[in-house]
This record gives sequence, structure tokens and C-alpha cells, in this order.
Amino acid sequence: MTGQDPHIATSQTAYLSATELAAQLADGVASSESVVDELLSRIGAVDARESEHHLQSVLAVASDALDVARDRDHERAAGRSRGPLHGVPVLIKDNIQAQGLPGTAGSMSLAHRPVAADAPLVARLREAGAIILGSTNLSEWANIRSPHSSSGWSAVGGLTGNPWALDRSAGGSSSGSGAAVAAGLAPLAVGTETDGSIVCPGSLNGVVGIKPTVGRVATVGVVPISASQDSPGPMARSVADAALMLEILMGSPGLRDEAAHRDDLCIGAMQTYRTAHPGTDNLFDEVCKTLRGGGVRLCDVAAEVPDGAVGGDELTVLLCELRAGLNEYLPTRGPDGPQTLDEVIAFEDAHAAAELAHFGHEFFIQAAASGGCASEEYQAARKRNLTWAVETCLMPAIAACDVLIAPSYAPAWKIDLTNGDQGLASPVTRPAAIAGWPIGTLPMGLVDGLPVGLAVIARPGQESTLIAAMTLLEARLASAGIANLRPRWGAPTRG
Repeated sequence: MTGQDPHIATSQTAYLSATELAAQLADGVASSESVVDELLSRIGAVDARESEHHLQSVLAVASDALDVARDRDHERAAGRSRGPLHGVPVLIKDNIQAQGLPGTAGSMSLAHRPVAADAPLVARLREAGAIILGSTNLSEWANIRSPHSSSGWSAVGGLTGNPWALDRSAGGSSSGSGAAVAAGLAPLAVGTETDGSIVCPGSLNGVVGIKPTVGRVATVGVVPISASQDSPGPMARSVADAALMLEILMGSPGLRDEAAHRDDLCIGAMQTYRTAHPGTDNLFDEVCKTLRGGGVRLCDVAAEVPDGAVGGDELTVLLCELRAGLNEYLPTRGPDGPQTLDEVIAFEDAHAAAELAHFGHEFFIQAAASGGCASEEYQAARKRNLTWAVETCLMPAIAACDVLIAPSYAPAWKIDLTNGDQGLASPVTRPAAIAGWPIGTLPMGLVDGLPVGLAVIARPGQESTLIAAMTLLEARLASAGIANLRPRWGAPTRG
């Protein structure tokens, strides 16, 4: 029934925060084995292709999840704790290497090519006591393959829906991570973002997401797009949970303490950054009014809006870096299967019925034909991009502020596998992506019954300021009734 949790038997455990769950585990109120067992049951009931709702946010479940949960319980009983996530289940995006999981980036060309080692970020999660529950579906190749792609679809994982309304997009490219957290399949998930791939699914699914400064979380063992823009980051149902996970991913255990007690922040509202969706933009205006009424120091700023030339330069950079990155990465997955981007294109042509069922690989073809990162075209485009993003846009806008805010995306659009994504967004992710600055999103309310996000940008290396601002904003919005959004679960069949 629409509006009712689709698996009542697990709903209480499903929506515990990571911090609540860790406390219950430490106090003996719950066991890791029972929690993992419940979440696996929930995944089978609402997420699997054979289930009624077939959300399809989880691409693969770790075969050893229950065994690891039992080990964490035994360690706890013996008085040993590995860290702040001891016994807490976590999902990771399937373009991140974890032993025992596919690591396909959604592509058949990486299927059946086992990963040799955990990515460093996965190793950090395990060292902190986390249980890697499984990997999440994504927009294939992290949404870099075609200008006509449909977010949330991959040849390996199928189509991820949005738990708020299953015929609506879960966003891209961390579609499965956003949808799974919103659906209560795990308290935490890892996403990756090049430009918008955490912020978009965070906004569309009504969860929190953070893309840290590029370079603060290692990308070794992550299927690459862009060396200058890629960054893994946390997705959760609260800023506190996202901050906890970010501490671990970054290896910065004092991050949350650094962010505490920062109520004096000055926040710049990017009034020139709009989604062109009236309901979303009007809600942003109301949120700004609410924040001012709640004592938040808010000032209006007019940030430079990117034009077509900025977008063209960014695409040139991404395609050149994609060619270099994939040609370096693919051989690390063993000798079986494509070893270069050209071979991936040939593989997809040979398996077109599955791989090219809904859209092509135009961007791959352009990337393969590019001059790569040594070309003058790349060097000039990157220089122009950085000059625009940092000197023309971000630095003037943030000069008198600690952070910047703007609406991120309009409500989730109807899934259209024929024509691709048809959504509306503000350009807020673009300058942050090009500059490598940290950006986060948190729910700012509902529009037409669907969540929309509030994006927050901080200066590079100032993740503590970003978290402080997001915590402040979350608290002020909670006092206005915007907190802990939970999906109302649209009809189980998709339009």
C-alpha cells in the first residue's frame, strides 16, 4: 500500500541511525548478526528483482556478511572493539573494489573479473569495524558513457528506482547508494562523485551526501573518470552519520570535534543559482526566510553562472582524463576482458543487445579519439575551467562567507529509458566539481510529495566547516519540521 513501509517486520531496525545502532550494539540491545539478518531479509523483500517493489538498489550482497557479523559479536563479547563502526553494516558503490564483491561499475566488461584487493577506503571501513553488507547499483560507468543516459541503469544491475515513487529516477550516478539508504537497507553507504553523482541521488532520495575535497579520500581501487574531479564520499540519513563515516574515509578522527559549536557561521545564499523549477526555487526562498528567522547569519550572493563554454571545457577535461584513467585501470583487473577504452567500446558493440539496449557510448568514442591529458586542448581547457571556477565564480561568492548554499535538484523526474534523463537542476555542483571543493547536500523539504536537497559548498580542505554548516542547517530545518524524511513508497509497478 502506498505510504506504508513495505516490510514492517524490519522497519524499526531499518531506520536506526548508524550512531543509534552502534550504541545498541555496544549496550547489547542488538547483535550485529541479528541486524545483518534483518537487513538481508529487507533487501530480499523490497529490493531484489523478484520482490514486489524490485527497487534494485543493491547490485550484490556480500556472501560473508553474516559470518563477519558473528565475528564482530564475538569480538565485542570479548571486550574488543575495532572502532566507531564496530558491527555496523555499510554498503559501497559497485565501482569501488571490495574483495568478494563484483566491482563492475555496472558494466559486463568488468563482470567476472574478481578484484585482487580492497580499495584503501574499504580497508579503512573494515578497520573501523564496519561490515561490508554489499555493493550498490549505479548509472553504468558512473554516468560518463552517453549524453542520453538514464540515471540508475546499468547492464549488470538493471534499473534502480526511487523509493519515494518507483517510476521516478533515483538520480545518478550513486543511484543505488542514495536509494538504499533512503529505503532503510543500510544506515550508511559510500558513493562517488565527479560532478553531481552524490549530490543528485542525495537530493532525489531525501538523504545526506558529502563529496569531500578532491584528494582527501583515496581513489585507488575506484573505477576512474577524472583524476581532477573524482571523490568518494558518505551517504546517510543524517549529517551526524555522514560526518562519522567521512572521518573514517578521510582518516581524520577529530573531524567532528573540529566541526562542533560553530553556530557563528556566515552562510551565503547563491541567489543566481536556481533550478528553473518553481516549487523548488520557491522552497529555497522559504528556507532562507526560515533560516534568517532562526538566527542564522545569511547573506545573499550573486555567483557567476556557468555558460556553455564552461560546460564544454569541463567535458573536454573529463573525456581526456577518462581515457587516461581507464587505460591505466583496466589492466589491474587481470588479463581477461578489455584492457583499454578502445577494447571496452568493441566489447560493448559486440554485446550491444545488453550493453547498448537504451543508449549508446558516444562519450566513450569521443574520449578514445581525444588527445588525452598530454594534449594542448586538454591543458587549455583545464586552465580555463579552473580560472572560471575558482577566480570568477567561487572566490568572489564566498569572500565574505564561510559556506555557500543553493537549491540542488528539482524533484525526481519520471524514468525515461528511451529519451534519457529529463530532470532540472541548479548549476551548483559544477563550480565545486571543477575546482575540487567540498560540497554536500541535505534535505530541505518536499515539493509535490518528493524530496529536494539543499546544497552546501565550503572552501577546499574545510570539511569541518562544511559539516558544521550542514549540522546547523539540519537543526534549523528540523525545528521547522524538515527532518528524517522517510519514503512513502510509491506504487510497486513502474510507469
